[in-house]
Amino acid sequence: MTPPRPAAARRAAAPALVVFCREPVPGQVKTRLQARLGASAAAALAHSFILDALERARRVGDGRLVIAAGCCGDARRSRYFLRLARGFGALLIDQGGGGLGARMARALAPFAAEGAVLMGTDTPSLPPALLERSLSLIAQVETVVAPSLDGGYYLIGVRRQLPDIFSGIGWGRARVLAQTVARLKQLGVSYAMGPAWYDIDRWSDLALLVAHLRMLGASQPNPAKLEVPCQHTLATLKRLGLMGQAR
Repeated sequence: MTPPRPAAARRAAAPALVVFCREPVPGQVKTRLQARLGASAAAALAHSFILDALERARRVGDGRLVIAAGCCGDARRSRYFLRLARGFGALLIDQGGGGLGARMARALAPFAAEGAVLMGTDTPSLPPALLERSLSLIAQVETVVAPSLDGGYYLIGVRRQLPDIFSGIGWGRARVLAQTVARLKQLGVSYAMGPAWYDIDRWSDLALLVAHLRMLGASQPNPAKLEVPCQHTLATLKRLGLMGQAR
């Protein structure tokens, strides 16, 4: 019988989980929600999204937890991100400059050889089981892509150093997922599709989140002890008075 690997070896083999996020400065994040919420409330929601993403990553991942941060200046000197990194025991790296594809590639590169999964923070209600599914898929293929309902994706993982898979992508448009898959096929990179989920960018997305959380509350015998995958976001929605609105 082969003896089990020590815990350190198992951890080294697990993919790094990279949480890709921006500092929630009012007026600079969740800008499509500001018309209805105001800049400060939109930033408060963005902060809660980051906390829930990190909580989920810490709960599910067995590998290194990484915060790939963007802010004005070097994120490794940001008080906000330094506090988060200490609180979650995460490695803090700076996204650097350039377009979204360049910054994502830069965040994945240091960890790609042993596997890395990069996820955004705009899917606060994502069930941990779906994240676990994507993490399991990266052990079988070179790339995993988990779609969001707006035509993009909320997660991408790699299992080795890859060619430039983000070139030629029209970021922010409805064909981001389709273009990325076409690029993977063009380069001959094996891939699998992770579970789809919805992200929160617009007021209609926020209304969906509120309805989802209400439904979860109605299905549980004690709504006061509601178990959801986004406790920080739920608390912020309640504080902003949105659990009875967002219609």
